[in-house]
Amino acid sequence: MTRTSQPTRLPADVYESAVAAAAVSSRTVPQQIAHWARIGRQLEMSPGTNQRAIAQVLAGAASYDALDEEEQAVVRQAWTDRMTALREALNYKDQFVAAGESYSEADEDGNVIIHPARH
Repeated sequence: MTRTSQPTRLPADVYESAVAAAAVSSRTVPQQIAHWARIGRQLEMSPGTNQRAIAQVLAGAASYDALDEEEQAVVRQAWTDRMTALREALNYKDQFVAAGESYSEADEDGNVIIHPARH
């Protein structure tokens, strides 16, 4: 039986990382993503990895330092994923505009752009 892949949306940072890693490892982007997925699956299924301990650390109910290196790697990746999602959800521009406040930001060249308050 031939299986076809299903379309999947990926966060932009994951896709961009896969593009960079694929170039270095002589894989296509889909091959790189599949490679990472297999590694993650193996790590999660590893008898040496205590998923309950990882979940407790992620919930703030246990110490990160009590985990072994593999478990710490899983926790760090989960933290990275959470922080990326939180950053992507931030929209300071809309908050400043809604509050009628000015704000500044840097453009792609590092120049400061000041957006005056709108009243």
